Amino acid sequence: MAHETTSRDGTSLAYESTGDGPAVVLVSGAMSTGATLAPLAGSLAERGLTAVTYDRRGRGGSGDTAPYDVAREVEDLAALIEAVGGEAALCGVSSGGALALEAAASGLPVRQVAVYETPFTVYEGGSAEWATYTERLTEALGEDRRGDAVELFLRLTGLAEAMIQGARQSPMWAGMEAIAPSLAYDAAVLGDGDVPRERLAAIEVPVLAVAGGESPAWMREAAQAVAEAVPKGAYRSLPGQTHMVEPQVLGPALAEFFGA
Repeated sequence: MAHETTSRDGTSLAYESTGDGPAVVLVSGAMSTGATLAPLAGSLAERGLTAVTYDRRGRGGSGDTAPYDVAREVEDLAALIEAVGGEAALCGVSSGGALALEAAASGLPVRQVAVYETPFTVYEGGSAEWATYTERLTEALGEDRRGDAVELFLRLTGLAEAMIQGARQSPMWAGMEAIAPSLAYDAAVLGDGDVPRERLAAIEVPVLAVAGGESPAWMREAAQAVAEAVPKGAYRSLPGQTHMVEPQVLGPALAEFFGA
């Protein structure tokens, strides 16, 4: 069911909820909207949870208000949690995991947090690569070169050059350019790319960090680092899964953690 709520700074937020049970707010990653996580929401709803998906500010049906600050996105989650009952668990996918963790560290009324492959740069040379990416992204968006910004992101994810050029010719490219400015928001949420251990240590609720068994080793190492940095952390690997995790595999693991 489609709904709308308003964040503290007046930004409208479009969200949907499905299922009946304790609320779990799903936080999408870069170049994603709430619809991206709809299959995962369905999997959680089948397992006794109310799954809430939303369009982060600057995407889909939600509004946006300048200037951007990570704190505004935390306030967005506060508004959503209030709208769905005043308390919720959070599940962040990819860079959405960094936002979910920051929201928990900020003291929002969160029961539990689960994150899937938050891309903190634990690999050798990762910090330098991240710094170069964020610098070039800022330049591209500052000059309104949205297509170039999308290319930078796709290149960062390891997509082959031929596939990037193919994507440019595809019908989905216009939609990708439309939300390209939000790439700066994901970059801000991830900060300098390093695991924010001191910040994570402030999280008082249970945290489950999940990674795919077939994902690059550094993805699993990043998830393990998150689990180790929080006081009540646990790590889980899903055999056969990659960054494009299957909802019917991740859903049961999350439902077990959330106690459904």
